[in-house]
Amino acid sequence: MEPVDGIDARLLAALGEEPRATVVALAERLGLARNTVQARLTRLEERGVLGDFARRIDPAALGHPLRAYVTTRVDQRRLAEVTEALARIPEVVEVVGLAGDDDLLVQVVARDADALYTIAGSLLAVPGVERTSTALVMRQLVPFRLDPLLERRAGT
Repeated sequence: MEPVDGIDARLLAALGEEPRATVVALAERLGLARNTVQARLTRLEERGVLGDFARRIDPAALGHPLRAYVTTRVDQRRLAEVTEALARIPEVVEVVGLAGDDDLLVQVVARDADALYTIAGSLLAVPGVERTSTALVMRQLVPFRLDPLLERRAGT
């Protein structure tokens, strides 16, 4: 993916501060023409720079306050099958491939400890999963953020 330029970085930072801002409000704030802002937003969406809105929703608001990361080792010949099976488990909110001893890092959410135990068992029961290790998130110390990178890219 091609990196965003300074203007796009400023636009993304403004959206981060005020996600519901109109194109006109963003244009005024950044000192750009409305058409320029609209065209840049469209291009950012088409390039996949702007992520899914669901990422902003707190799973606790959906009744799933517990979060855990599950490192997973899989039979490499069944990686696609394992990935598809994990995607069918509603409590699996993200799966990333890893380099190293483990193959996948699976982020899960749960209602409570009993539900987390059941989810962990479901992951282990997926054909092709060889072993898992679950780490419960106790507290988020640095929330997901991109503002420092946006500021650097924007030159501010």
